[in-house]
Amino acid sequence: MTDGIHDNRALDFGQWAQQVQSATETALAQCLPAAHLPPERLHQAMRYAVLGGGKRVRALLAHAAGELCGAEKSKVTRAASAVELIHAYSLVHDDMPCMDDDDLRRGKPSCHKEFDEATALLVGDALQSLAFDVLTTPGLHSNPHQQLQMTHLLAQASGSRGMAGGQAIDLESVGLALTQEQLEFMHLRKTGALIRAAVLLGAWCSDKHTHADADNSALFATPVFSALDHYAKHIGLAFQVIDDILDSEADTATLGKTSGKDKEANKPTYVTILGVTRARALAAELHDHAVQPIVELNNAGGNIGVRLLQIADYIMQRAY
Repeated sequence: MTDGIHDNRALDFGQWAQQVQSATETALAQCLPAAHLPPERLHQAMRYAVLGGGKRVRALLAHAAGELCGAEKSKVTRAASAVELIHAYSLVHDDMPCMDDDDLRRGKPSCHKEFDEATALLVGDALQSLAFDVLTTPGLHSNPHQQLQMTHLLAQASGSRGMAGGQAIDLESVGLALTQEQLEFMHLRKTGALIRAAVLLGAWCSDKHTHADADNSALFATPVFSALDHYAKHIGLAFQVIDDILDSEADTATLGKTSGKDKEANKPTYVTILGVTRARALAAELHDHAVQPIVELNNAGGNIGVRLLQIADYIMQRAY
């Protein structure tokens, strides 16, 4: 017997990614409140903001890490859904006039344009709560202590020391000439924290890695988790560098969101401080740093991290 996508390594990357994306979409559709339940408008807007779009990169990362660690597919799908809900909430709020003021997301009107600003604000609030509802459902992990650690990780990745804090720095940096180090500090939080959480949550779904009395530092001390942590931090930054390049070069139709928005808003990006050529070189360097420990794990354990390597390549080659 196999556990679906995790044991079918004969699939090429495109097939595997499609299976993960489909499983994630189904899980999200099931955990979101039905559109006909009151308050109907809020539930309709929540489903609008989450379903039917996006690359689900964070879900792919969670499943790839879960596969490496021997986690059960259904548990990883739930953890990945929680991360995707946080990501969706952040996009809804990010598009609002008080933030980046963008009318387009994933090729359709932003949530506040399709509905209204008050509804969009509540959508973000409700999606954040739902994410923790999903992650704290009994049975996600056989070890309740580890499930608590997973919840703690996502909370930190989402809050003032993670994604929300990075967004605050981003807003404060408009018009400023940041150094590369300052930009990295911001994006390790704004973009990187949730990507790192996706990787580690996927790995922590495995019953083979339980630490009933261990703290986070002990978990990260194991070779596998140290390798995953290293990979996640570097690939998260690479993702952002490529995002900045695409924002400067791709058109709106391809991106599914307004292109050139950062330049128009006078935001510091890797392109504005390095130029496109140096930004591409930095992305390639970050990619190589990310995959190095995974390659070493593969060499020692029989290609167990191949999906993580494939995702790293996909992040570098993506067009939107």
